[in-house]
Amino acid sequence: MNKDIRLSNMQDVLLWGKGLVAAAIGGAANTISVMIVDPVAFNLTDGVHKIMTVAAVSAMVSAALYLKQSPVP
Repeated sequence: MNKDIRLSNMQDVLLWGKGLVAAAIGGAANTISVMIVDPVAFNLTDGVHKIMTVAAVSAMVSAALYLKQSPVP
């Protein structure tokens, strides 16, 4: 019985981790819409640093919102 409880807890943690990673990836994917809205400032030739900054901040915000909704099990 104790082994089943530990296995269930591990599965909950894995599911939570997958959700956190999915939220971060989704946030980083938001960068594409920024590139569409302002292609002059956010392009792959001159604005790579800006694009990476937007991707990182967006991923962090999405991950934080996921953590607010689904705290650590």
